[in-house]
Parts: sequence; C-alpha cells; structure tokens
Amino acid sequence: MAMPDKGAERKRGSGAISVYNELRREILDLTLEQGRPIDEIQLAERFRMSRTPVREALVRLAGEGLVTTLPNRATVVTAIDFLNLHTFFDAITLMYRVTTRLAASDHRPGDLALIRARQVEFARAVEDQDALAMIATNREFHAAIAAAGRNHYYEALCLRLLDEGRRLLRLYYSSFDDRLPHEYVLEHEDMIAAIEARDVAEADALARAHADQIVGQIRTMISRDQRHHIAL
Repeated sequence: MAMPDKGAERKRGSGAISVYNELRREILDLTLEQGRPIDEIQLAERFRMSRTPVREALVRLAGEGLVTTLPNRATVVTAIDFLNLHTFFDAITLMYRVTTRLAASDHRPGDLALIRARQVEFARAVEDQDALAMIATNREFHAAIAAAGRNHYYEALCLRLLDEGRRLLRLYYSSFDDRLPHEYVLEHEDMIAAIEARDVAEADALARAHADQIVGQIRTMISRDQRHHIAL
C-alpha cells in the first residue's frame, strides 16, 4: 500500500495559506470589491496549483465572513450591508464602551503591558501609513482591552464585531488617504491612561468618543457625493 506523500501534503497546505493570505489582503484592501465572483478555476491558474488548496482557502475566508457561497455553489466576496450599518455601529459602540469599562475595573498588571505593546504596534503602522497593518493592530489593541475585562462573552462578541468591521475600517483609513491624524492615535493613549487609573466613567466616555469619531468619519465617507459633473 502506497504511503501518503507528506511533502505533497505540506506543499498543499502552504499553497492554501498562500491563496488565503493573498485573497484576504485583496478583500480587506477593497481591491476585490463586494459581490465580485470568485472563480476557483481562474484562481488555480493564477496561483499555479490545483483547485483543492484554493477551496481550502475559500472555506477559511468564508469562516471569516469575507466570502459567501451562494445556493448555486458560486462564491462571491461578501457584500457590506450598508442599509443596516446603523445596527453594526450601535453594536460596536456598545462593545467599545463595555469592554473598556470592564478593563478599567478588572484589569491585572500584566494586561496593561500587553495593551501598551499593541498600541506601540498600532502607532508604528500609522507612522508607516500601512492601512492593512493598521487594521490588524487596531484589532489586537481592542482585543487586548476586551481580554483585560475578563468576560469571555463580551470578548467573543467584541472580536466578532472587530472582524466584521475590517472593511469598514479600511474605508475609514482611506478617508484620510491612509495618513491617520496623530490625534486619533492619542485617543488610544487616553484610553490606556483611564484603564490604568481604574477610572471607569472616563474609560467609558473615551471609548464612546472614540467610536463616535470613527462612525462619523465612515458615515461621511460613504455618503459623499461621488458623481462627476459633466458639461453638456
């Protein structure tokens, strides 16, 4: 009986990771727009591999809500539900507030070190004007705050909302041409200070203001008049 080719398995696994990483980057960077069909055959040709690792990558992306498999088995880039954004904005604002409040009241010494480390990474991404790195490090910053609150239900919901909002955050950074004003980096610093001081009311107020600023900017971005005025 022939033994499985471990080298081929490793190659296939690395191939799936390669496809996943590239497609994920293109979706988060809005290069692959919402609703765009994902063709397995074309992807297999593009990455010069079989369709199996491509399918594995798409399954992983579907698990993150970035692609959707339709009833006819076609796969598309998941659409952003702009009509119901208000419900997402309400939820993410509440989660920013509750997790930051809990971090202020229940954090332990080691939590602050991790939160600060994530803030350093975020500030570096902002300085580098690397939007995808900003999205990733912003997630980890707020994830560290949520973990410091020690309520795994709120933490899980916060992570879900952060993940679902990644493309909206890309729009947010795009509205600044990826040059996020330093004052918004300092909003994180103020939140850390309130958490360290165990000032629950201040932590709540800062988290709400932070969310309101982001939500307001995204709303302005998506409602901007994109028509071209043409002389007739």
